[in-house]
Amino acid sequence: MSQLTSSLLIAVVGPTGSGKSSLALAIAQAYGGEMINFDSVQVYRGLNIGSAKTPPEERRGIPHHLLDAVSPLEDFTAGTFAARARECLAEMAGRGALPVLVGGTGFYLRSLLDGLSPAPAGNPELRRRLSRSRALHRFLRRLDAGAAARIHPNDRQKLIRAIEVALAVSSPAPRKGLEGYRVLKIGLNPDRAQLYDRLNIRSKAMFAAGLVEETRALVESGVPASAKGLQSLGYKQAVALIEGRMSLEEAIEDVQTKTRQYAKRQMTWFRHEKDVRWLDGFGEEAEVQQRALRIVDGFLASDQ
Repeated sequence: MSQLTSSLLIAVVGPTGSGKSSLALAIAQAYGGEMINFDSVQVYRGLNIGSAKTPPEERRGIPHHLLDAVSPLEDFTAGTFAARARECLAEMAGRGALPVLVGGTGFYLRSLLDGLSPAPAGNPELRRRLSRSRALHRFLRRLDAGAAARIHPNDRQKLIRAIEVALAVSSPAPRKGLEGYRVLKIGLNPDRAQLYDRLNIRSKAMFAAGLVEETRALVESGVPASAKGLQSLGYKQAVALIEGRMSLEEAIEDVQTKTRQYAKRQMTWFRHEKDVRWLDGFGEEAEVQQRALRIVDGFLASDQ
C-alpha cells in the first residue's frame, strides 16, 4: 500500500442486514485497509447481539476503530463521532492504511464528510405550538427530507427539534467538511423482499442467541433502561420483555416490524447521498464483492 492511498477513503453504505460488514472486510483485506465503524449502537461496549456486531473471530485480524469504543453509559453523538473518526483517519494516514468506513447511521457519516452546522437555540413558543400538531413528520419532510428519513414518525421530541432547527436556519450555516480525502461511496441495494425475509429471521435469531440475557446483564451492571444504547432496536423490546410489558412473541414481532421500517428509512437516507456507486445484491455474495473490488481498482488507479 503506497503512502498515496492515505488520501483516499472508502465508505460502504446500505440498509441493515445487507451484508455491509462482509463487503467492507473484503475491501479492507484486499487493500491493506482498516475499518472505521459508523453505526451508532455498535460504538457501545457490551451491545453485541442486538447491534449485529461482527464477532472478533470474524474480523480477519483487520483493525476496527470506533467499535466497542465507549461505555453504554455515555451519550455518543454525531459530533463526537466526527471528532473521533478524524483522529482515526490521522493515525491511519501516518501508517499509509486505507480507511474503510462501514455502518448504517447515515448522519454519522455525513457529519464526518460534510461537517455539522451550529445548532440554533431552543424556541419554547415554537415548541408549544408544534406539540399540538399531528402532522409533524409530514411538515419535516417538506422542510428537510433527509432529517425526516432518519427520524421515526412517532418520535415527537426529535421531530420537533428537527423542525425547530430547519426553521431557524434560513440559509446553510458554515460547515467544515473533511478535507484532503477523495471519497468513494459504495452502496448495497439488495432485493427488498429478500432483505425483509432476512431481517425477520435475524430479529428472531437475536432472541434465541441471548439478546434478553445480554440486556438483563447490562441493566444489572448499572446501565439504565433510558440509556441511548438500550433505547435502540432490539434492546428496547428486550427491556420491555424483562419489565413484563411485552411477551416474547410480541417483542420479536415488534423488532421485526420496526427493523423493516428502519431499513426502509436507511435506504431513503442513503439515496440522498451524493455519488454513491450502487451494487444490486448482498455484501456476502462473491459476485458483488468482485464488482466492488473492480470499482475500487478503478478509483485507486485514477489517483496515480
